[in-house]
Amino acid sequence: MDASLEAHDALVRPWRTATLVATLVAAVELVLLLGAVFMLVAKPLSHAMQRHAEAAAFAPVKAQPRPAIPKQAPIGLPKLMRSETGVFVLNGNGRTGAASGEAAKLGNLGYSVRATGNAKRQDYATTVVMYRRGFHAEGVRLAHDVHTKVVGPLDGLKPSELHGAQLAVVLGAR
Repeated sequence: MDASLEAHDALVRPWRTATLVATLVAAVELVLLLGAVFMLVAKPLSHAMQRHAEAAAFAPVKAQPRPAIPKQAPIGLPKLMRSETGVFVLNGNGRTGAASGEAAKLGNLGYSVRATGNAKRQDYATTVVMYRRGFHAEGVRLAHDVHTKVVGPLDGLKPSELHGAQLAVVLGAR
């Protein structure tokens, strides 16, 4: 029986070796074939990309679309003097006494502070000046006086909540 097993192994081994060699040759051919395809495709592709980049770099500049911000009418001059301008001061930063401190400063500047209170939110990052309809110029003047750049119409407040004031200041962290 040993002789028949040895004869059987002798017949099988050359096929195993031949299969491994054929697989190795096929793998090498596949790598070479992929390398050749890459070499054939890479150069034209790189030239096409370069032409596209040059065309984009040297193309005339397209006009940028303008943002959809409505044009505002010229501000004009304030209709009311500081002493006639009522201001409602709201604390929007959460610091105790901030509204009353700012009210005192505005009073020293000549404004008529109608009331102080807390804003609905206490997380305002910056101070905001809001104005009732028709008092934009007064709002810009007050923003200049309190050194803030954020000025806009009433937002979140009704004119009836202003205690007769034309402007509202919501104090932020800055």
